[in-house]
Amino acid sequence: MDSFKIFIVEDDPFYGRLLKHHLSLNPDYEVELFTSGKACLQELYQKPDVVSIDYGLPDMDGGVLLNKIHAVNSSIPVIIISGQEDITTAVDLLKKGARDYLVKDDNTKELLWRSIINIRENSNLKQEVETLKVQLEEKFSFDSIIGSSKAMQKVYAILKKAIKSNINVSITGETGTGKEVIAKAIHYNSDRSKQPFVAVNMAAIPENLLESELFGHEKGAFTGAIGRKPGKFEQAKEGTLFLDEIAEMDLSLQSKILRAIQEREFTRVGGTDTIKFKARLLTATHRDLEVQVREGKFREDLYYRIMGLPIALPALKDRDEDVLLLAEFFIKQYSRENKTGPLKLNRSGKEKLLKYHFPGNVRELKAVIELACVMTDTNGISDEDIRFSGLNSEPAIVYGEKTLREYTLEIVRHYLEKYNNNVVQVAEKLGVGKSTIYNMLKNGELDRE
Repeated sequence: MDSFKIFIVEDDPFYGRLLKHHLSLNPDYEVELFTSGKACLQELYQKPDVVSIDYGLPDMDGGVLLNKIHAVNSSIPVIIISGQEDITTAVDLLKKGARDYLVKDDNTKELLWRSIINIRENSNLKQEVETLKVQLEEKFSFDSIIGSSKAMQKVYAILKKAIKSNINVSITGETGTGKEVIAKAIHYNSDRSKQPFVAVNMAAIPENLLESELFGHEKGAFTGAIGRKPGKFEQAKEGTLFLDEIAEMDLSLQSKILRAIQEREFTRVGGTDTIKFKARLLTATHRDLEVQVREGKFREDLYYRIMGLPIALPALKDRDEDVLLLAEFFIKQYSRENKTGPLKLNRSGKEKLLKYHFPGNVRELKAVIELACVMTDTNGISDEDIRFSGLNSEPAIVYGEKTLREYTLEIVRHYLEKYNNNVVQVAEKLGVGKSTIYNMLKNGELDRE
């Protein structure tokens, strides 16, 4: 726990040392003692967490010092300690912003201890709330979703419609494209943002537990059901229920979900009471649901019920310059979380990232960048620090609008790098004459390192 800085302003040396000793029994407290208001004011640059003032100081009274402290920093809590039990003075000081007013007696040091504990708890709570607000803004603000490519601009246009409506939303895209991030962005920018966001990964829950997890159960509904348990449909209240990997469930459960969505009500497993379903529904899958329907693996009526407003997320290979934007974002995020100091993506690192098509999409890119941040021995990330997994290391083509010649040169360049500039071996692998490659090198279209 971080230290908590306390200033005590007391002109009686013995009493001041008594208060300081008592508060210093808490190892988290950093206590400083001053014998005048002027001395305290000169040290306010240290930003104390709380100031305790003797009202009857020789150079200025407690009310004047209170005003001077708040003129410098109005957020500093101030406690007044007085030898007089004057209700009028106490009320006046509390109106001026004093956090507490204590009368000097045998219980003062204990009362001061309790007052400081309350101030610290309130300060911690306020800081937690502010931290949560920042986290929500960073993670789920619509404007903070990373990407400026044409493909993402289309997504933003649909998102604007989604946050202004209560229509069901179905999100599709390859694994790792950020479907849950989009779902949270919709929720936290909608008029349901103060209600719960409940996410369920349908593929991560065993089939025999999924119904209970979604709809809840009553005591005794099955072996091990020792009490009533509300399900995700109930926990979502009037917020948002996000069903990820919606295609990964059997047909019998699909029919029960269809009824809950259609009738806007459900019952717990083993129960008879009807519970209203008031949440907005968002779903996601990496599968093609139309194909699933044609193959009889997904109910057609449920498909049309959940479809609502469809959002198709592009694969990272179709997002062009977003690769570098995301990479820079993940580098800053890693640096901040690990306190490494600023790191920079070098030119060779950028070139290597742009040559790779990221079959694992944004999730893979994040993992690659975090590993590169660990591997670098400098403040720069080069191609040598960037490592792709063996599963996905083969592709090396930058997708986009290019001429056939540009694609050809890129493929040949990749194979030359792979086979250490062995022209004969590359020619055999590509099924072309070695003179073709030699001519590319001679004409300066390829560089042989």
